[in-house]
Amino acid sequence: METTMSTTRQLQDEIIRLKKEKDICILAHAYQSHDILEVADYIGDSYGLSEKAAVAPQKTVLMCGVRFMAETVKILAPEKKVLLSHSEADCPMARQFDAEKIKKLKEQYPGYAVVAYINTTTEIKTVCDVCVTSASAVKIVQNMKEKDILFIPDCNLGAWVAKQVPNKNLQLVSGGCPIHAGIIKEEALAVKEKHPKAEFLVHPECIGGVSEMADYIGSTTGIMDYVKKSTHDEFIIGTENSIVQHLQFECPEKKFYPLSRKLVCHDMKLTTLADVYHCVKGDAGEEIILAEEVRLAAKKSLDAMLRLG
Repeated sequence: METTMSTTRQLQDEIIRLKKEKDICILAHAYQSHDILEVADYIGDSYGLSEKAAVAPQKTVLMCGVRFMAETVKILAPEKKVLLSHSEADCPMARQFDAEKIKKLKEQYPGYAVVAYINTTTEIKTVCDVCVTSASAVKIVQNMKEKDILFIPDCNLGAWVAKQVPNKNLQLVSGGCPIHAGIIKEEALAVKEKHPKAEFLVHPECIGGVSEMADYIGSTTGIMDYVKKSTHDEFIIGTENSIVQHLQFECPEKKFYPLSRKLVCHDMKLTTLADVYHCVKGDAGEEIILAEEVRLAAKKSLDAMLRLG
């Protein structure tokens, strides 16, 4: 008969015990809830977590995030057993294109290099030239030898990159994060008016009308690093609302305001601390399996990202 764990701390302690006993590395994307972050070995953005997983000594990796992130871990660390914390945790943006659509776009734009945001499926990564993250996109696009670039799937991130690399010809295709892109300019204006002393920090997945008002535009990790280094003490956070809570823990002397109550990734929120417990216990989680030829084809775009970034 199992012992009842009635508090968060008890459940966390058991997760930590089990992950050590079973040689499991827990990765938690920054959009996960704070109780999950507290039991993770590594916390961060999607690609950064994949890099950590590749060099971690543990033989099993549990990704507390969404499917494309777990797949990226498997691409970079094929010798490890990779688990996704919740089988239904997916990314709507990652599903906006498939390989057939990309092939048709290549026919429509012959000679264009295809740059894919890392928030894409393994299938897409097999037919693009290079992947980028929100943190590395500008540098990588600038370093590419090609001038003509087809940027998929996030047109808001692509437009932000295009402004910073005017020497390149970026063709954008309609797509993006429905959560970030759903915030309109009027909402941002209202929050800025309510908190006039606060600096406004946004993720480049937001629409241009929102981003153009920002004091800082950057990745999730970039936003968090900016806050920690800033001398300001009030911030409006224009990305997933879990970041507001994490920053409240890390910088308790500062004040944080969400850009919108709608900035919630429901796929990320599918994973609970109890799910993590059952994953490390061994009776939950989906193992990620990739055919070797698919994995190697997808890895080329990630290798190109490292080479150019």
